[in-house]
Amino acid sequence: MKPLYWVCYTLSGVIARVAFHYRAFGRENIIEEGPAIMAANHQSYLDPPLVGITCKNELYFLARKTLFEKKLLGPLISRVNALPVDLSRGDLTAFRAVMNLLKEGHRTVIFPEGTRSLTGEIQQARAGIGMIIAKTLAPVVPIRIFGSFDAWPKGGKIRPHPITVVVGKPIRFNKEDFATHNREAYQKISEQVLGAIAAIELPTERRQR
Repeated sequence: MKPLYWVCYTLSGVIARVAFHYRAFGRENIIEEGPAIMAANHQSYLDPPLVGITCKNELYFLARKTLFEKKLLGPLISRVNALPVDLSRGDLTAFRAVMNLLKEGHRTVIFPEGTRSLTGEIQQARAGIGMIIAKTLAPVVPIRIFGSFDAWPKGGKIRPHPITVVVGKPIRFNKEDFATHNREAYQKISEQVLGAIAAIELPTERRQR
């Protein structure tokens, strides 16, 4: 890991465990080497670092372009593998950058919903991740985050609440899964990935908290 990434990784892990009683399950399913997409549901600003600390090695992230305009946050996230994306119009430049990273053997985090949920419920999938999968055939690791909406909802205040991250079995695609390359095909794959995320259940021992 790069030094600054390691510092943020370590600090995030400590905060997650102390403030949010963070636990992770299914880590054996994570693809730690070679190209892969970590695909997770999106409820909170906490989600990117939560996915990051669940993995052992460095990841690359997409982040809302406006975050890079903030004086302190912008320079920081740009140095811990975040790439700016304009959510208001879809950013093909960022998608191309992600595809290049995957082709170079790196791993990326993508939220199929595109933006944070207003209710904590899983939203509709967007076609972007399907397009990236079609162009790279990178394996996908579905990840479901439980509790981050309660800990820090969109437009709300941060508060202590248990957070659990559960990693599902990797999904692998091949050329035959893409008979056509159009938005409809990409959307279908995106929905398949989000469906795999939604199917992940909270472990019984964490339901009792």
